[in-house]
Amino acid sequence: MTKIISKNIKTHTIDADGKTIGRLATKIAVILMGKHVVGYAPNIAGSEVVEVVNLNRATFTGKKFEQKEYFHFSGYPGGLKTRTLDELWTTNPGFVLKNAVLHMLPNNKLRKERIKRLIIK
Repeated sequence: MTKIISKNIKTHTIDADGKTIGRLATKIAVILMGKHVVGYAPNIAGSEVVEVVNLNRATFTGKKFEQKEYFHFSGYPGGLKTRTLDELWTTNPGFVLKNAVLHMLPNNKLRKERIKRLIIK
C-alpha cells in the first residue's frame, strides 16, 4: 500500500506476513534506492519511506534458522563474538531485516540516508 505523506514523499507499507526475509529485503532495497521510479539516478538518495509491519510472522527457507551466524569482532584477541539467527530473531527481528537490507544497498555516501527511511513496526 502506498500513502503520500507530503508532495514529494511517499510511504510504502509492506506486510511481511508469510514472506521470506531475503525476497522482502530485495524489494525494500529497490524502493529505498528509487530504482522503481522512472527518473532513477544513482547519485540521488530518493525520498520514499518504507514501513514494514508483521515482521515477526516472516519466514526463512532451508536450515538458515539454525545454521546462519552473525559475527562481531571487537578488535582485541579473542574478541570474535558469534550469534545464531535463532538467537537474534527471538530478541530483535528488526535487526535481522535491517542488516539484510543494509548489505543490499550500495556502499557509498547515500547508504546511511537511505537506511534511515526504513521503519520497522
